[in-house]
Amino acid sequence: MTNNIEHVLEETRKFDPSEDFVAHSHLKSRADYDELYSKSISDPDAFWGDVARELHWFKPWDRVLNADNAPFFKWFEGATTNISYNCLDRHLSTPRKNKAAIIWEGEPGDQRTLTYHQLHREVCKAANAFKGLGLERGDRVAIYMPMIPELAIAMLACARIGAVHSIIFGGFSANAIVDRVQDASCKMIVTADGGHRRGAVSALKPTVDEALPNCPTVETVVVVRRGGNEIAMQEGRDHWWHDVVGPASAVCPAEELDAEHPLYILYTSGSTGKPKGILHSTGGYMVGTYMTSKYVFDLHEDDTYWCTADIGWVTGHSYIVYGILANGATSLMYEGTPNSPNEGRFWEIIEKYGVNIFYTAPTAIRTFIRWGDEWPNKYDLSSLRLLGTVGEPINPEAWMWYHRVIGKERCPIVDTWWQTETGAIMITTLPGAMYTKPGSAGLPFFGVKAAVVTEEGEEVDGMHSGLLVIQGPWPAMLRTLYGDDDRYVDVFWSKFKERGWYLTGDGAFRDKNGYFMIIGRLDDVINVSGHRLGTMEIESALVSSDLVAEAAVVGYPHEIKGQGICAFVSVPKGITPTEADVQKLRDHVAKEIGPIAKPDQIRFTDALPKTRSGKIMRRLLRDIAAGKETTGDTTTLEDFSVLAALREESED
Repeated sequence: MTNNIEHVLEETRKFDPSEDFVAHSHLKSRADYDELYSKSISDPDAFWGDVARELHWFKPWDRVLNADNAPFFKWFEGATTNISYNCLDRHLSTPRKNKAAIIWEGEPGDQRTLTYHQLHREVCKAANAFKGLGLERGDRVAIYMPMIPELAIAMLACARIGAVHSIIFGGFSANAIVDRVQDASCKMIVTADGGHRRGAVSALKPTVDEALPNCPTVETVVVVRRGGNEIAMQEGRDHWWHDVVGPASAVCPAEELDAEHPLYILYTSGSTGKPKGILHSTGGYMVGTYMTSKYVFDLHEDDTYWCTADIGWVTGHSYIVYGILANGATSLMYEGTPNSPNEGRFWEIIEKYGVNIFYTAPTAIRTFIRWGDEWPNKYDLSSLRLLGTVGEPINPEAWMWYHRVIGKERCPIVDTWWQTETGAIMITTLPGAMYTKPGSAGLPFFGVKAAVVTEEGEEVDGMHSGLLVIQGPWPAMLRTLYGDDDRYVDVFWSKFKERGWYLTGDGAFRDKNGYFMIIGRLDDVINVSGHRLGTMEIESALVSSDLVAEAAVVGYPHEIKGQGICAFVSVPKGITPTEADVQKLRDHVAKEIGPIAKPDQIRFTDALPKTRSGKIMRRLLRDIAAGKETTGDTTTLEDFSVLAALREESED
């Protein structure tokens, strides 16, 4: 048996950027990338120092990187700065002062635009209101809100005064709030009465009220009026946003914060144990998100950029708020779902606001495919010049649909790989400098030493797969797990401790040109008769069939093979699957990959269990395939009825 994951899916299509795109891009050739990348690896202190000087620092650093106490790295040691200042104040003396910073559309169709000047005023007012309620530097603040401008305002206000925000996605349960608020010992919660989702008001403050009896550290709750739903307000503890922020002063100088001052804690769910509190600090994260936003999205002054993620996830932190506003770009926010009131909502928004850059998840793309080409084809998408994907590997056929139907075969696609822990994009193509390849993330970003290695740490060459590692620190990296340094070391650094490598938890391989293809989480690898197969490749083969809209593949115990392959499959609208289709799909996978990858079981289902960010929860499917009870954290599951239906089908 080999420790390597067996690579079974080969992709040969590639697409160069158009001459017009290259002419206007920041980087215009592979040679441009190679020169900067080489400098970033050979002299990272000089490279990141030059990048950091594009931003504002109250006091310069004594040392760019301090690795003396690895893996507890420090970036821009001795410097002071403020990320809220860099996102707002530094633009006010430029023509960006009256440029749109945030364009917002609510699900019911209401709209707001905040210029950089207006956003600065609102952030200062919120910061003063928070200070007036007793919030101090270093205090933790939980933010549990819908996708409304006040969410971005609240986080920038916290950053402005040195409070540490912990955003909890506005769909989590009271138990999830308790876990996160208790772990971070939050002093304040900022929430809303409710938000609009799927054509109805989703209550938020009542969920906070349910959690509060088990959150003894919370002294204050600030509530934005959004949903109009009836809520209870406890005198002395609860305050309406408009009552405390409305009359507050719009003058609030940004605090001078140490570069390593904590910026935020963001919790990720695990298969076992309590959620992990990923801690990011100020200076390095600011530099990393600024640099990646500028070059990965090729941002220009006249761009309207839209990332469809929720700010409750790291993608929203880095690429709706901090990285985008630090560049002085216009960031679009949308409150609701992509099918409210109909399946054309996203494309209508792109047409309405002339969106140039569109960044979304592969799961969303596969959902769009299932809804049919007629929806995007109803709208004018000619403003788009760049597309992006984030959150999980994208299968090549979904990539091709995105390229053809949304990008009209003229928009480069940046397929970005990164994590909550990395803080910023780590592997990607840079759109003007290199070709793109369906399903392939691309090359390491500047300063990122990525490698594919065996379990023993030997680097693998050619078309072989293995463990994806990062061979050294990078500015936007997490600093620790909040309150649990030992777990931080154990989870991310212990496997290759002597070499100082960060274990990503993902599998990958590199093609002959050095492009990385991410094949999914290491626990999404199936060991079939001694062959280690990445589930993403089997899913890609299934989705390339006209019978399949979306697929999730998991392993389950098999008495002969060790592990069998179980595929959960949803079909396009208008198709009713039959028993004959099971064999058709098995044969299709055998043809695309080989007989070893043929699913032992194919289960048709109306929907797959997903998190509210759109990721398929494969570990729940593994439990179902194995006939086990569901274990671990399920607070991120969007629709529990999907899980119930799958269990019912499994028992039939």
